This record gives sequence, C-alpha cells and structure tokens, in this order.
Amino acid sequence: MTDYVTVSADAPQGRTGAIKLWGREAFDGMHKAGRLAAETLDMLVPHMVPGVSTGEIDRLIHQFILERGGVPATLGYRGYTHSTCISINHVVCHGIPSEKTLKAGDIVNVDVTPIVDGWHGDTSRMYLIGDVPLKARKLVEVTYECLMLGIEQARPGNHMGDVAHAIQQHAEKHRYGVVRDFCGHGLGLLFHDAPEVVHVGRPGTGPELKPGMIFTIEPMINIGRPDVKLLDDGWTAVTRDRSLSAQFEHSIGITEEGCEIFTLSPAGYTQPPYI
Repeated sequence: MTDYVTVSADAPQGRTGAIKLWGREAFDGMHKAGRLAAETLDMLVPHMVPGVSTGEIDRLIHQFILERGGVPATLGYRGYTHSTCISINHVVCHGIPSEKTLKAGDIVNVDVTPIVDGWHGDTSRMYLIGDVPLKARKLVEVTYECLMLGIEQARPGNHMGDVAHAIQQHAEKHRYGVVRDFCGHGLGLLFHDAPEVVHVGRPGTGPELKPGMIFTIEPMINIGRPDVKLLDDGWTAVTRDRSLSAQFEHSIGITEEGCEIFTLSPAGYTQPPYI
C-alpha cells in the first residue's frame, strides 16, 4: 500500500518512503529552480560543438548556476566532484566530465540540478554534435517523444504504470530497449525522494498520481538491448552491448487538472537541433 503525506516547506524533510503532496508554495519554488535548470541547458547550445571538452562544459555550467544564485546539487553529492553529468553515445547516465573532447557525430546528454532557495530543478537534454548519423538522430527523436508521451499520462487518477507503459510502448514500437536499472524519482527540498518513477510497466499499476506530487520522468532509451553495466569509477553507466543510448528529463508536478512542467526551455529548445 502506498503512503502519502501532505507536507509544507517548513516541515522536516527526511526521506520516509511516503510520497509527499506539496502545496502552491512548493510549486512556485520548483518553477524557479526548474527555470534556472532549463536556462543552464539553453546557455550550452552554442558551446556544444566538436573540440570542446566535457570538463569545459562542466565549468561553464558551474559558473552559470552560481552567478544566478543557485548551487549545483551534484557537487559533493556522495563524493561526486562535478556540477553536471555528461553522457556521450553509449554512456547511459552519470558520465563524469573530463578533458575528453566531443567530436562530430556524437550524441550527448547533459544533466543538471541547480538548487534555488532549497528547491531542486532537475532536467537533462540531448545535444547533437556536428553532423550526426540518421540512426542516432532517430534515437534522440524517439526518446524525446517517449518523455512527452509519459508526461501526457501524468495526471490525477492515473498511475505510475500508465506513465511507464506509454514510454515502453513507444520505445519498443521502434525496437529500442528501455533501461530498467535507473529511474526517475520524487524531488523538491530533497534531491531524491519517493516515489521511484520506472519507465516500463502496465497500465493501472503502481502508485496513484495525486495533486501535489512532484517527481522527474527521465527515460533512458537504447538502440540495442536495455542492459547496462557500471564502470569501475562507480558512477558511469554504459550499455552492455555498446549500443547508443539517449535520455531526456523533466521535473513535473501533478495538479488538479493534469501536470505542470517545471523545466521547460525559456528559449523554446525542446529537442535538437536547437535553432
């Protein structure tokens, strides 16, 4: 049985396993944090070119967030020493910035979570570097469609299984694999909270969606099989068959009528190419 608890920003914020139901104040805070997250990814567009290092991208993000009054949530999180995760080609998630440079043909996910006034704005977006092969561009396109189809199901009275099924059905229609090892999550004043938001499932199953819930939807879609493995650095997850992987992520809140997306691009950059 799923437990729900109505909370406010001044209540103790420990992770109890119960799903928090927030009020308007929290939604306003999440919109502010989500906007900075989206602005950060917008800022990157002219910089995502062949020859730039992932370390330089990380430094740009760090400076941008701090200058606007935010703090990167990943910096120092469980010993992580960077302000973003940057995942290239067959890296599924949690790629570590380094002096590795991007090259033409790469597809790249950049994942940011600035904290603003205590609220976490969590989002990720794909970028196409130079001339990208059609097969890779198609994966990126379908992955974005999976995210938005999942969000369409995020409304009161539906269940997490409805969100997951919409994602899984669309991905598998294109013979892609949906990663099972990582999922979305609740958030707010905590970086990771209940519920877990899996991206495969059956309609009508899982926790019921209720007004006030805040969580991410972040499907990871592979051209090949869904299996992943963790590298020795303890962070980087890659496709076990070395096939390409793509991901998009939004933070959303359930309302009485449907949902609000906190991390929409102010520049209108929804999916690449960003023009």
